[in-house]
Amino acid sequence: MSNTHSTKVAFIGTGIMGAAIAGHILDAGYALTVNNRSKEKAEGLLARGATWAETPAEAAKDADVVFTMVGYPTDVEEVYLASDGVLRAAKKGAYLIDLTTSSPQLARDIHDAAEVADVHAFDCPVTGGQAGAEAGTLTLILGAGEKDAEPVLPILQTFGKKLFYFDEPGAGQTAKLCNQVSLASCMVGYADALALAEQGHLDAHKVLDLMASGTGGSGASASLAPKSLDGDYKPGFMAEHLRKDVALALRSAQDAELALPGAETAFALFDTLCQIGGSRMGTQALTLLYAEEGDAAAAGLDWSLLDAEPAEDGCCCGGDGECGCGGHGHEDGHECCGGHGHGDDHECCGGHGHGEGHGSGEHCCCHGEA
Repeated sequence: MSNTHSTKVAFIGTGIMGAAIAGHILDAGYALTVNNRSKEKAEGLLARGATWAETPAEAAKDADVVFTMVGYPTDVEEVYLASDGVLRAAKKGAYLIDLTTSSPQLARDIHDAAEVADVHAFDCPVTGGQAGAEAGTLTLILGAGEKDAEPVLPILQTFGKKLFYFDEPGAGQTAKLCNQVSLASCMVGYADALALAEQGHLDAHKVLDLMASGTGGSGASASLAPKSLDGDYKPGFMAEHLRKDVALALRSAQDAELALPGAETAFALFDTLCQIGGSRMGTQALTLLYAEEGDAAAAGLDWSLLDAEPAEDGCCCGGDGECGCGGHGHEDGHECCGGHGHGDDHECCGGHGHGEGHGSGEHCCCHGEA
């Protein structure tokens, strides 16, 4: 890879984390072209010297390195594999790096298609949230080996502090999903603990200190539980995205005939949170499921949405009007919650059937007014 000032970088997806990551690349002196569905989310980067492209293909056509960080596997598939997508637009020898948490199988498909097109592609989901993106201290999880990523390592190091190499296409995505199911279960654990503390009339902050001093604490309880206690539900990482990640993990587990009861429970709770209006809140809003109905309503949630009619497509996952689950289906029917299906039956919510425990008319058992 050529030196910093001659290497052209494209960044597609300038949302909460993407804009911060792209900013570090720009600050390091790379020529940066950006694309996003809504241009206003890229205005800060444009003001700092980035170049705007109207489409992902336009952004990618002259770039040596293309980064993508979009919402769902369906978005990844469209950006890369559509007839006017990045893969066809990229020049020979370019590197295509997807930072989205997405489907392992889709990552493998993109890698294989890239090899045929004489470009290099690998999955590189990240963890560390908005704070890590802004600080440039993200952990990078690569579906590639050290030698494969070496030409782009200086760029990766502009926003990543730790790099984990998992050597095979799609393996970065699988490793990230491992992280996400642990995170989600830890969040359920601290939400349970805070609810129990409140029931026992304990000082919840003191309980968190206790947990941090022993083995009952976690990264989630350390960084997110204080926000829950303060009523700060602003998104560093949106609830709908964690729901999507856990759904992808459940689909992978289902394909392997592996039961993940902790992830199933976490998915059901985050799915409920998203259905009642919390999809774009931070994940720490999970604790609102344990609150009295009035307190939840004051924060912007509406339990009556669980009683609403299902969406027209029959998906049980989106009281907010969006499926939000990121299916990767090849025009063979609706795939919900992370399915990478090639003609298989509709599977919703990570293997749950419609009406099995969460959905229309049934409130979560954690709801304080149930």
